[in-house]
Amino acid sequence: MRTEHTPDDLPGRAFYKLMTSLVVPRPIAWVSTTSESGVDNLAPHSFFTISCTEPPIVQFTSVGRKDSLRNAEATGEFVVNLATEPLQDQINASGTDYPPHVSEFDALGIEREASTAVRPPRVAGSPAAVECALHSTLRLGDSTVVFGRVLNVAVNESVVVDGLPEVTRLRPMARLGRNEWSTLGEVRAIDRIPYTP
Repeated sequence: MRTEHTPDDLPGRAFYKLMTSLVVPRPIAWVSTTSESGVDNLAPHSFFTISCTEPPIVQFTSVGRKDSLRNAEATGEFVVNLATEPLQDQINASGTDYPPHVSEFDALGIEREASTAVRPPRVAGSPAAVECALHSTLRLGDSTVVFGRVLNVAVNESVVVDGLPEVTRLRPMARLGRNEWSTLGEVRAIDRIPYTP
């Protein structure tokens, strides 16, 4: 037996809560931007993925018009910092609705690190950062998908094995439903099965 719902059945944010409890786990884009007036913003966005491999493009979704979206549109730049287990409390705290003139870096004591290709800073404590130029945005209802062309990827050598980031060293966090977060858990390597006619 199943319970069934349509978007019309559940009022307000109830359907959103249902969907975010089902589409799990979701990687977190910890997005840093800089406003036109020079304020460094930092916020987590749990609708995040790779959009294209050639050219390399990543995307995150701003539900509503958040500072990350406004700054990226105004300046054409943003950085996706890897959201990791040791930084979970800071990541969560940076989701507080600070006013635009308040920098989450300053309010929360998060150390900055200069980016190589863009103005917004990286999070110094994050083991990896993806520096992006704004490619485009797509408005969908109450949300905006932000696409960024990857200009530079900076990875701490301590998490690299055989030339690539190693996931158990990265220790990424993921968002689940409600106020739930997830750590990595069990990792299994499964090779693809080639088609044999």
